[in-house]
Amino acid sequence: MSAREAQKIANSRNLDLVKIAPKAKPPVCKIMDYGKYKYEMAKREKEARKNQKVVDIKEIRLSANIEAHDLNVKVNQAGRFLKNGDKVKVSLRFRGRELSNTSKGQSVIREFAALLGEVGTVEREARLEGRQLIMIIAPKNE
Repeated sequence: MSAREAQKIANSRNLDLVKIAPKAKPPVCKIMDYGKYKYEMAKREKEARKNQKVVDIKEIRLSANIEAHDLNVKVNQAGRFLKNGDKVKVSLRFRGRELSNTSKGQSVIREFAALLGEVGTVEREARLEGRQLIMIIAPKNE
């Protein structure tokens, strides 16, 4: 039907004539209450945002010469972060001559990942970036 006829029908029903596909030949229009439509779309969008979970990245710092008890304390802290749904960035900084012997740091970071095996999975393997060995652990999906 013509645009004028559609507009008359919309006016008689106290509704709006809204173009759905303006580039189509001929343009596709719909008769609706545009204010109500915008309100429902905003409400749906707000509901979708409410259900989203923002994932934070928490950082745990280690050293190459860490003792077993200190490592367990750090593992417990990282476990709490993972249970809350956050990712954990484990960084091991080499100081001074420690950089020449990175294998000790590799073993510490591997042990850390093994201790967190039941609550998290390694998302990015340990990589040497400058003077730091960095690994990212994500929470397990269950």
